[in-house]
Amino acid sequence: MLIGNVGRDPEVRYIDGAGTSAGTKVATFSLATTERYRDRSGELRENTEWHDIVAWRQAADIVEKFVRKGTQLYIEGRLRTRSFVGQDGVKKYTTEITVDNLQMLGRRSDNEEQGAAQGGQQGGYQRQRVQQGSGSRTAAEPAPVQEDLPGDSQDLPDSSVSDDLPF
Repeated sequence: MLIGNVGRDPEVRYIDGAGTSAGTKVATFSLATTERYRDRSGELRENTEWHDIVAWRQAADIVEKFVRKGTQLYIEGRLRTRSFVGQDGVKKYTTEITVDNLQMLGRRSDNEEQGAAQGGQQGGYQRQRVQQGSGSRTAAEPAPVQEDLPGDSQDLPDSSVSDDLPF
């Protein structure tokens, strides 16, 4: 689970469709999370971490339409580490977060670029939430996105079961 700000405009592309809408849409972007704490001397410190985020299909549609540099997001996802051969011929590894659940946070006025293009109510975002997998949802939430990635649906817990947590 991460809450942070988008570091660059999302890059959207299509897989298996050679650049046409017949392929699977994927959006990638970076997300900055900042931890603030006081050190032993009482001085305020900040530590910012950058995360590579990957959103597929419907989640990629939402990202393409509404997410821009600076947008504050809540993301739930899975860590995926993959390897590739770099331009220098050396095998490299990267760890990415594959989006399961995405919610836009903050106010629309926090990112003026989006204001006119999105429409909707003044003063706040219309609730944009994408949840991968199955589970219960309220009437205000869109239908969950079903991912067809290998092993995904079997690995997700049933979110329709209510936990008896005190908070």
